[in-house]
Amino acid sequence: MPLCNVTDMPTSVMVFYYEKFTVRLSMRKTQMNPPNGGCASPTKWTTWSSINWEKVARAVKSLQRRIVKAVKAKHFHKVKVLMHLLTQSYYGKMLAILRVTTNKGSRTCGVDKVLWDTPHRKWKGIEQLNVKGYKAKALKRKSIKKKNGKFRHLGIPTIRDRAIQALYKLALEPIAETTADPNSYGFRPKRSCADAIAQCHTALSQRNSAEWILEADIKGCFDNISHNWVLQHIPLSKKVLTQWLKAGYMENKHWFPTESGTPQGGIISPTIANMVLDGLEEAINLHARRRPNSNPLKINFVRYADDCAPRATPMVGVDAMMMMEEGPPNSVCRN
Repeated sequence: MPLCNVTDMPTSVMVFYYEKFTVRLSMRKTQMNPPNGGCASPTKWTTWSSINWEKVARAVKSLQRRIVKAVKAKHFHKVKVLMHLLTQSYYGKMLAILRVTTNKGSRTCGVDKVLWDTPHRKWKGIEQLNVKGYKAKALKRKSIKKKNGKFRHLGIPTIRDRAIQALYKLALEPIAETTADPNSYGFRPKRSCADAIAQCHTALSQRNSAEWILEADIKGCFDNISHNWVLQHIPLSKKVLTQWLKAGYMENKHWFPTESGTPQGGIISPTIANMVLDGLEEAINLHARRRPNSNPLKINFVRYADDCAPRATPMVGVDAMMMMEEGPPNSVCRN
């Protein structure tokens, strides 16, 4: 069959094909650039009270699911891109401000004595969550007396620094939850102290359960976390992490540097501490030769933040405690 030359085609047919091609091209452009699409799309909201929080939470949750899928597939470049998209998103910034202004510490100010306690200030705070040229301010030191007579030192960031930490926590938490130890229960979403107690009961209620319960507490865990390890292994912007870790603290109107540790008053600090300690359970199970369907040495491990409770037979219990002192592989809690 001879090919048809374009010049031989009737004008009506050429117009028809041109219109069909134009329609398809416009449909492709519409699909690539949907109106109000994506997590960082512009909205018609003009005040804090007019925000649709269900839509905001749904958009952020959608990006977090994509981060989890990318981590499981080991597509780490895609993880980095999605984390950047979330930390720059309009919805992420609004949700971060909502979290720091509705928790128990929302009425505690930092060294700048600024609070976002009105809808107008919260709305204006969205514009302040720009990390370009970001410099964290020093922490406000506050000491709380413990039952044993010692003091727990809290480092309280400013409200803006807390909001930026909450924003980056939205991006870091999906990674931390995907790679976390199975029996870690402290400072994790959908987990509580009651879940840790239930896991302890499950491990101890069997006929052939372990004979020893060993309780371990990492001394000054938050205060002694290595900054170098955090900068090398926590998948966040190195510039932002450095600002948080090296901000120092103010006490009696004097500035003091911070050479190690993460502030206990920071929103993202528990997540970072959990990621530092993740791998401890795997190291103990590997040392005890435990498998999914085999536990000959009766090793069970439960961790709530920096409090650990290995269960084992007498001789194995001593080895487990030695493993606890050595720490998990590829991470250190001491400089």
